[in-house]
Amino acid sequence: MLQHPKVKGPNIGLLGFSKGGDLCLSMASFLKGITATVVINACVANTVAPLHYKDIIIPVLGSELQKQKNTDLGLLNLVDIWNDPLEEHNQQSLIPLEKAHGPFLFIVGMDDHNWKSELYAHLASKRLQEYGKKKPQIICYPETGHFIDPPYFPLSRASVHSVLGEVVFYGGEPRAHSKAQEDAWQQIQIFFQKYLNGKKSVQHSKI
Repeated sequence: MLQHPKVKGPNIGLLGFSKGGDLCLSMASFLKGITATVVINACVANTVAPLHYKDIIIPVLGSELQKQKNTDLGLLNLVDIWNDPLEEHNQQSLIPLEKAHGPFLFIVGMDDHNWKSELYAHLASKRLQEYGKKKPQIICYPETGHFIDPPYFPLSRASVHSVLGEVVFYGGEPRAHSKAQEDAWQQIQIFFQKYLNGKKSVQHSKI
């Protein structure tokens, strides 16, 4: 990343959403030079596919598809299918956040119907503090769904799941979700400016 012409350096920040979020948690845990990490609606355990890094393999957090539900419109609701990462036989899938050197910001949509994102953010916070690490920043947005895009992107309440190939419900109420996207955009900039550039304040984007 530092060799990329678009990367200013010397610090690197990561921003990940959903599966990309747990990949960023893994990168921050294993790679050097990660100074700040923002995670939007992600799991605290490894998901979808086993993670391989050198001689380390983090298995997938299992799921039980029979626990999926259907909305009134016939869309899949997956929030309850994921196994509890704290159960003993699932703990190997937990990402070792305590190995990370930089701070975390968790952005949470409280109406996320893909992950139990608020629960996972607080599990991450508890784990970090148990290992003597700094408590992460967690920002929760009521009535906000899974896809917290940059401001003025339309709310995506449902889409075809890239793995299942079926239409999945992601939650969110239009007005609250739109406001959350605006605020989250600013909060992410403030976080990165503070930990990448050492600035306590940031000029708000006009977007």
